[in-house]
Amino acid sequence: MVKPLDYDHVVVAFSGGKDSTAAFLHLLDRNVPKDRIELWHHDIDGRDGSHLMDWPSTPAYCGAFARAFDVPLYFSWRIGGFEREMLRDSTPTAPVNWENPDGSLGQAGGKGPPGTRLRFPQVSADISVRWCSGYLKIDVGVIALRNQPRFLGKKTLFISGERAEESPCRARYKEFEMDRTSTDKRTVHRWRPIHAWREQQVWEIVRRHGINPHPAYRLGWGRLSCRACIFGQADQWASLKAIDPVGFSVLSEYEREFGFTIHRSKSIEEMAAMGRPFAGCANSQLIEEALDPNWNHPIILPEGSWQLPAGAFTKSGGPA
Repeated sequence: MVKPLDYDHVVVAFSGGKDSTAAFLHLLDRNVPKDRIELWHHDIDGRDGSHLMDWPSTPAYCGAFARAFDVPLYFSWRIGGFEREMLRDSTPTAPVNWENPDGSLGQAGGKGPPGTRLRFPQVSADISVRWCSGYLKIDVGVIALRNQPRFLGKKTLFISGERAEESPCRARYKEFEMDRTSTDKRTVHRWRPIHAWREQQVWEIVRRHGINPHPAYRLGWGRLSCRACIFGQADQWASLKAIDPVGFSVLSEYEREFGFTIHRSKSIEEMAAMGRPFAGCANSQLIEEALDPNWNHPIILPEGSWQLPAGAFTKSGGPA
């Protein structure tokens, strides 16, 4: 059995979604002291003003979550985020920034060879094709961990919330293994504590702790992910078009400009036309909450007020 107390640092990759929330709450249920835990959130869109893919409310939601539980939260991001990486044209990938415990920013990377994308990541289980996960999440975390001296000579447990139920690809992940950042100078183990959990168990621990789910779930999205996740089903694209027609049109225009669609055979306009917006997309207050970059709502709900969000147990796109 994995013993988190055997480690100097317990890092939780925290998206604000149900699975990373469940992984964090599982630590509390196992009586892991909060002063041993830190949350890491990777900003998909970076810090340069673009909200092309991710929910504008997510960073503030994650910040409020960390304050509610009195645990530190550190942000990291690739400069320029998703949009800059997608628009690379004979240029290198941008460096990565991360927040240090003393409030300073670290930076590394960005020294690779020039390359060109000029297209969206494609729907694939292969992260070299579905480059958004690799370049904007996985590699960002790797760079941030490898370049912080505070992890040298220490044991770190890096926790992520992948579950076998999500896809055949994720079912093949190991629950516990040596992390790729581990060297003879730092020990890093990867633990996926809820890998064997069913979705029902995830929502049960969220309910038991009274956590206010991210508004994306209450709108009807089944996964937090990006609001414009490339794996989105027709109803998700119809919903995005309904709640943010301007943002949707920017994505659609990029498809026309590149001459490549996200889904290869259909444009997102065609996908949206095939679907129906989620019922929550008629709730203007909920839409405002999801698209607001500020967060002025409780994270822990009053006892007895928790409700299963509309997006729970719905079909959602994801790596297959």
